Amino acid sequence: MKTFYLAVIDKDPESDYGVSFPDFPGCVSGGETVAEAITMAEDALALHLEGLAEAGQPIADPTPADAVVDAPEVNRVALVMIPADRPGRMVRVNVTLEEGLLARIDRTAGPRGRSAFLAQAADRALRQG
Repeated sequence: MKTFYLAVIDKDPESDYGVSFPDFPGCVSGGETVAEAITMAEDALALHLEGLAEAGQPIADPTPADAVVDAPEVNRVALVMIPADRPGRMVRVNVTLEEGLLARIDRTAGPRGRSAFLAQAADRALRQG
């Protein structure tokens, strides 16, 4: 389900642009330009939501923009809406794979695990059509 979360872009005189999400404290990103900061924010939000879903944690509904606009921020440059696909609940499935393929998946997946690897591969294949 496509949802839009508000991101706050700020800039201190001696740093790049920073991005934070009022709905997800600790989910931060940045970039040398506003455009790069927005792109990096999309990636950071997607990874954050994926991590919450894998951990079985609840995913916050977006805070209304008006509530964030009135919040005191230092050096605010912009407020932007970042699109995100909110993951649904995780479902356990059984699959059958050739053992050599499974071994290669496990070696490649590393610490993120087999399930995350297979989910990302399936998502990528589906996006490519």
